[in-house]
Amino acid sequence: MVEQSAWARMSTEDPGHSAAYVDRFRRLAAQGVDLAGEARLVDAMLPRGSRVLDAGCGPGRVGGWLAGVGHTVVGVDGDPVLIAAAEADHPGPRWLVGDLAELDLGEEFDAVVCAGNVMTFLAPSTRGEVLRRFRGHLAPGGRAAIGFGAGRGYPFEEFLDDARGAGLEVDVLLSTWDLRPYTPDADFLVAVLSRG
Repeated sequence: MVEQSAWARMSTEDPGHSAAYVDRFRRLAAQGVDLAGEARLVDAMLPRGSRVLDAGCGPGRVGGWLAGVGHTVVGVDGDPVLIAAAEADHPGPRWLVGDLAELDLGEEFDAVVCAGNVMTFLAPSTRGEVLRRFRGHLAPGGRAAIGFGAGRGYPFEEFLDDARGAGLEVDVLLSTWDLRPYTPDADFLVAVLSRG
């Protein structure tokens, strides 16, 4: 049995949590807020028509955008409310309910994207396994782009150690999804990783 994630605990304690999250992003999109920064970075790393795994896809904003510009996308999230919203709002990609710590799709991807602080919602005991599973789903030459904020219980150095332990190599470290260089005092990390 895999340890329950913080997201799953929050959703159990507050049954309206996931629906409120979906509504928040629908409102932001309706207001014209730019919600595609993560997707643009991943798109810039890939030739058109690449295969992308949106790990912890939530309501599909990243994977939906990537599919809209011509990539083949599979999105996975443990929350069925979020997957239902992804299916409703972003038809086209394949959206699946699943635990990232048990991810076994039997296929490889040119890129894995894990945005939205997903790594910090994972149960600490599953973080290394999730990273190993990301690596196992990367095609040769594929890369993973993983981003999350500081002060959320997963220090950046610990994450980077876990990534290396999972067989991933650090290609680039950034402090934002819009390519600002990483500095030791950054309050956000975007790590672009490749198979070791």
